[in-house]
Amino acid sequence: MGKRSRPNAELIVFSLLNYKKIHQVKVRTRYAPSPTGYQHIGGIRTALFAYLFAKKHNGDLILRIEDTDQKRYQAGAEEYIIESLKWLNVNPDEGVGFGGDHGPYRQSDRKAIYQEHVQKLIDGGHTYYAFDTPEELNAMRDRLSKAKSSVQQYNAVTRGDMRNSLTMSADEVKAEMDKGTPYVIRIKLPENENIVVTDLIRGNVTFNTNQMDDKVMMKGDGLPTYHLANVVDDRTMAVTHVIRGDEWLSSTPLHVFLYRCFGWEDQMPTFAHLPLMLSPDGNGKLSKRKGDKFGFPIFPLAYEDDRGETQPGYRELGYLPDAFTNFLMFQGWNPGTEQEIFSREELVNVFSLDRVTKAGTKFDIKKAQWFNAEHLRALDNETLTNLIWEGKPEDVNCDKEQLSSLVEMMKERMTFPNDFWEQADYLFALPKEYDAKTVRKKWNDDNKGHLMTLKSELSGLEDYNSANIETTIKSFIEDNGLSFGDILLPLRLMLTGVKGGPSVFDIAEFFGKEEVNKRFDIAAKTFDEMNAVV
Repeated sequence: MGKRSRPNAELIVFSLLNYKKIHQVKVRTRYAPSPTGYQHIGGIRTALFAYLFAKKHNGDLILRIEDTDQKRYQAGAEEYIIESLKWLNVNPDEGVGFGGDHGPYRQSDRKAIYQEHVQKLIDGGHTYYAFDTPEELNAMRDRLSKAKSSVQQYNAVTRGDMRNSLTMSADEVKAEMDKGTPYVIRIKLPENENIVVTDLIRGNVTFNTNQMDDKVMMKGDGLPTYHLANVVDDRTMAVTHVIRGDEWLSSTPLHVFLYRCFGWEDQMPTFAHLPLMLSPDGNGKLSKRKGDKFGFPIFPLAYEDDRGETQPGYRELGYLPDAFTNFLMFQGWNPGTEQEIFSREELVNVFSLDRVTKAGTKFDIKKAQWFNAEHLRALDNETLTNLIWEGKPEDVNCDKEQLSSLVEMMKERMTFPNDFWEQADYLFALPKEYDAKTVRKKWNDDNKGHLMTLKSELSGLEDYNSANIETTIKSFIEDNGLSFGDILLPLRLMLTGVKGGPSVFDIAEFFGKEEVNKRFDIAAKTFDEMNAVV
């Protein structure tokens, strides 16, 4: 790989889009995952960036399933991909599960199309048949390794010593085929030629063919490799922009060469390779192992772990779709401003490949949680009530109307919808225990007398609402020369059993006069017993 130089990406985008507008070419991006396992959130980020770029320019996103690797195919993986995209509202305009006019969108259904295009490469002299056995390939690499060669690949330098149609006569090739000898079809790269890849994020990146491999185009089972299939598919599906992970940059010069071989240089898509998503410590690519180490999933939906047990993904953990996409946007992109919270519409409007970074970005689960909390608090109370209601424990005695009255009071302390039930259990049941240290410190003869007097004053309120309760308590504190800590902390403990939470005045209003008095009496008796034991 040679030197990289980054041209003005914004200018390139403008020029390309202006060209497409003049020629009335619609912007079309694609997301092309392989169904070989659970959908990684790195892949989801790629789909999101491709989706936003397409929507920004009134274009389409295609979902293509690249299942040419049949040995690694995993049942259910395709459905997992589609469900993940639907959960995040990254909905393709066409593709597997969505229809469209450029199908089939599953590569295993496009075998005839690939065979047609391989034949064009053969007829054009751009490929050759290779009959090398695995043992012969290993021997070649071993020989080069012992010779301290910097390149240990099957290419223009080494293919002359191998068993292929470039070193064999036509009769020998025919004889091998007639007897059914396994073979593959390889691309024939030129020797010592520089291929320049223009990338909207990476700039101009130069590759020399002597450092490249004569990649297999068609395997022995008649299915193409990724390299041939994705080029043919992008061209026949009219893809204008290929947005994918940085790991594919090294394959792009081969793809550029294939466009040349097919005579499609004028229809070659624009490339943009996204930076890696790194583990939280910055040491390597984000992986399942790293996710397990730091205690978070790398999959959007529930998945089965190595022990066969189902583990929650981000959906099951309570992440909101818009919050999670907002978070993923900042994994390798920034708006150039201080703004961090974006609605879906705002993301479409502000997204630009010119703001995508080249450097990898560390995955920060704490930041993901922050995004979720911010989006959760921005929800209207009815929507949030419905989300919380979905997770209501069976043993909690509460109706939806009661829940609705509590949402505004609790939402500032929530990160996920189910936090409500973990943090507000005392609202529906008497406290099971009280903090002994706080009881010893705050429940003495003086405070006990003040609190019981306050109970009487609160009982005399006709309109038992938060504002009146607050006024009464604050006046009582001032009139008796007390501090807020003298009264509010033990009062909260008596009502809830915990030291923190939403406004104690709001809590008292929710309980009502009768329940407050009941909890006062139970707590007072319990506090006496706790101090007697001490």
